[in-house]
Amino acid sequence: MKKHNVKILESFFVTHDVKSFIVERPEDYMFEPGQATEVSINKNGWKEEKRPFTFTNLPEDNFLQFIIKSYPEHKGVTKEIHTLNVGDELILHDVFGTITYQRKGLFIAGGAGITPFISIFRNLKKTDRLIGNRLIFANKTKEDIILQKELGGLFGNDFINILSEENHDDFQHGTVTKDFLKKNMNERAENFYVCGPEPMNEAVIEQLTDLGITQKSIIKEGL
Repeated sequence: MKKHNVKILESFFVTHDVKSFIVERPEDYMFEPGQATEVSINKNGWKEEKRPFTFTNLPEDNFLQFIIKSYPEHKGVTKEIHTLNVGDELILHDVFGTITYQRKGLFIAGGAGITPFISIFRNLKKTDRLIGNRLIFANKTKEDIILQKELGGLFGNDFINILSEENHDDFQHGTVTKDFLKKNMNERAENFYVCGPEPMNEAVIEQLTDLGITQKSIIKEGL
């Protein structure tokens, strides 16, 4: 497995607990929108602590971007990454991932599970293929919505938010249920893209199956 040491060029918060990291791009380091790599921190005690993060930039960019949520209660890699500054180094490994765009669809994301979709959406917009897709984004509160303004600009009325822990006039309240999916189904969808916490993934896939969606139409990460 080849390793690449890359410097952080820029970092900034996109929500209260999510940061964007712009890093150097190794030569001939290629990926498809939706794919990821394992990342570790080039510091003593952290070099072998690898975690998977998705590329969120466009494939042709001369930099790489990761959008990373911190889980400070775990006292692990995400907490430590959030303490890094410009000039600090990350270690990148091989590219992997099975979430790639195939056909128009309904994207269902929960929290940081939106990250595999970001590069896909940006690439579809650039290539004029975004129309006909729809996004359901489940979060706890409004403040947890990653890239709300950008996603709203991309999808317009096809950007559907649901909040589980906050009542808000502009958003639906609750969780992603079978009735909710049926109500917000994209009639043009040929594929169903699912990414979120594992309990949510399992529940959504079961609900889609109950609605008659075949397994071959559901795209998820095959870890």
